[in-house]
Amino acid sequence: MNYYFTGALIVLFVLLCFIKPAHSRNEYLNDGTNTCSTGDLSLSVEQRDYESRYRHFNPDNNYNNPSDDRSLRLTWRHYLGSACTDDFKKVQQENIELKQQLELMKMCGKVNNNHTIARNPNFALLVQKCSGIIIPENKKPEGSLWDDLKDDYKKENPDVKLMNDRFIGPKND
Repeated sequence: MNYYFTGALIVLFVLLCFIKPAHSRNEYLNDGTNTCSTGDLSLSVEQRDYESRYRHFNPDNNYNNPSDDRSLRLTWRHYLGSACTDDFKKVQQENIELKQQLELMKMCGKVNNNHTIARNPNFALLVQKCSGIIIPENKKPEGSLWDDLKDDYKKENPDVKLMNDRFIGPKND
């Protein structure tokens, strides 16, 4: 019994070594169901070869009947209750275009700043899509916003008693 418990602990420890953290992601523009089908049409060709034999006690009545059966089949299926409406198709197309535009917004700044990509024929479509798109760099402000807010608070409230930026109480005169 003790061996099973120890073994289970070892297995759990090994499994914990391979677990990766879960990262959040935006699912609002996921691929969803990109298949939109109201039915299908199929064509099939079939050939069956078989032979029927009839054997009788009298050899004069025996016969072989070789036969081959060929067929060409055209089948059309219509799915009942399909969600593939014109509105659904329009929303799916819109989502695909938005997803592409959001990806281009993320990448075009890097593409336009890297001139080696422009010369590489493998990235011709990406360079074409990003041409003319100027995305300003997201520069972070210098310094600490928290420190700036504290300094502004000290200037606006000179009567507050502080000890190394910690609030103690109102100043006593």
